[in-house]
Amino acid sequence: MSPKHSMLAVLAMLIWGANFVVIDEGLADVPPLLFLAMRFTFVALPLVFFVPPPRAGWRTVVAVGTFMSLGQFGLLYLALDLGMPAGLASLVLQAQVIFTIVIAAIVIKEVPSRRQVVGATIGTAGLVLVVVAHGASAPVVPLLVLLGAATSWAIGNVIARQAGVSSGFSLVVWSALVVPLPALVLSLLVDGGGEVGRALTHLSGVAIASTAFTAIGASLVGYGIFNSLLARYPASAVVPFVLLVPVIGILTAWIVQDEVPTVLELVGGTVMLVGVAAATISRRLAGGSTRGEPISPSEPVGSASPTR
Repeated sequence: MSPKHSMLAVLAMLIWGANFVVIDEGLADVPPLLFLAMRFTFVALPLVFFVPPPRAGWRTVVAVGTFMSLGQFGLLYLALDLGMPAGLASLVLQAQVIFTIVIAAIVIKEVPSRRQVVGATIGTAGLVLVVVAHGASAPVVPLLVLLGAATSWAIGNVIARQAGVSSGFSLVVWSALVVPLPALVLSLLVDGGGEVGRALTHLSGVAIASTAFTAIGASLVGYGIFNSLLARYPASAVVPFVLLVPVIGILTAWIVQDEVPTVLELVGGTVMLVGVAAATISRRLAGGSTRGEPISPSEPVGSASPTR
């Protein structure tokens, strides 16, 4: 990859890594499900009037939007609102790579390679360490909700994999249409009309800036860069950059929110990332080849990429 494109990849990872803290800051003024509806409204509109629909059936688009956007981000926002630290969330959400390998093997009988099995096993051990460490010092419910987000993302990966859908910009835009109305209805049911109305009529500058960053920066600019690089280079040369996301997320949370993970959380996180790397980084890439092999069962949808 050229230096210019490598810098673009790092820029996308910086946006995605910082996105967890940006979301967390925005949630201080807006209920999580309403905030989710606001974000995806601006991801979809007005671009759906200019971006051609993806080359997939409407059922696939709805299913991908339901699991990869509504389910994943709905649970992520809820976990952050319940007190999950933003930096740690950026790390734990990468468990979706492990879950995708397992679900693909069970549902669509896609047999993982020996390297993926070893990586998933190492990653699972690291995840268990993180769960134990976090549960010893903080409520475990937000962590379980976040694991639900990772599971929902993994299911969406497998649906898109089975349908043969590429992770194109059009899929990001059109699947975003699935999110706003259900998220708004759920917010009205959970938070009440009064709270939703108050939040919408008293939006702070932080909430507006957070919405703009998540919609334009993370979803559109981040994926625009990521997908353009995937179109130019083998996935095995692009996807490993995603391992920077939890590092950036943890550093951003430390700088902005004074969030410092425990030693055991950091050890478990490091082990988990080693497992994810083993499961996703192509052996050919490690050997210096410029061509890549499939990196995981979810490669066509860019499964390793974090918050869109």
